[in-house]
Amino acid sequence: MQDTQNYHFQVMARAIEAVDRLGLQASLEDLAREMDMSPAHFQRLFTAWTGVSPKRYQQYLTLGHAKALLDARFTTLDTAHAAGLSGTGRLHDLFLRWEAMSPGDYAKGGAGLVIYWGWFDSPFGRALVMGTDKGICGIGFGAECSDEHALQDLSSRWPKARYVQAPEKLRAWAEAAFGLQQVGEVPLYLIGSPLQIKVWEALMRIPSGHVTTYSELAGAVGKPRAVRAVGTAVGRNPISYLIPCHRALRKTGALGGYHWGLPVKRALLAWEGARADQAAETGA
Repeated sequence: MQDTQNYHFQVMARAIEAVDRLGLQASLEDLAREMDMSPAHFQRLFTAWTGVSPKRYQQYLTLGHAKALLDARFTTLDTAHAAGLSGTGRLHDLFLRWEAMSPGDYAKGGAGLVIYWGWFDSPFGRALVMGTDKGICGIGFGAECSDEHALQDLSSRWPKARYVQAPEKLRAWAEAAFGLQQVGEVPLYLIGSPLQIKVWEALMRIPSGHVTTYSELAGAVGKPRAVRAVGTAVGRNPISYLIPCHRALRKTGALGGYHWGLPVKRALLAWEGARADQAAETGA
């Protein structure tokens, strides 16, 4: 069962890359040929993963979809929090428990901290997961860079920590985070400055399938005039996906930047948007 799930993730990661490379007007036949599959087999696999057809998924990858999200699914953070739509749930129906390193300890650059790391399959390609004994502290994607670059990128956040390659130490958390386990708790350990942690906490209040703007985030953390600083804090989020920095857009609906590459950000938003629309259509 595990091998089957991993295979599907790998296939879909390649499919996302193919959609991005061939363009949004590529036909089902073009995509299937790129994947070395029959059109019928590719469509079945793709629909099982996304819940929608490849053609409809391509529509979710466009700038127009991002603008539609902003118009139809913009959720102010205060409203989301009041409605209980916070990061304490609802990413794959997982419960996210988190705690933050103290500002004093953060200033030490990770000195005395042991951080474990390993590579895992995800719906969006290979993912680098880092964690302490308290929980996941980093998730990065290797689609736009080499494994070595991704490892250096995340580890540079805490230069004085000791890093140990130990995927088995993290496997249960990583598999729960990426849906390989149906249920389970994913503890997070936030290592950042006080402002960064406030911004990351606000990001966790945005429900899956919804978006917000950088200015809205700035207001939510009590820094309405500090949009640039808040945007920097969003970009420095080390726990991609679980702390959903990909759900922050510009006021125009443009995607803005994304540390692990805009193709990954578009894929994340499209994947969540497809699931949200499917749930709305079925009344789930």
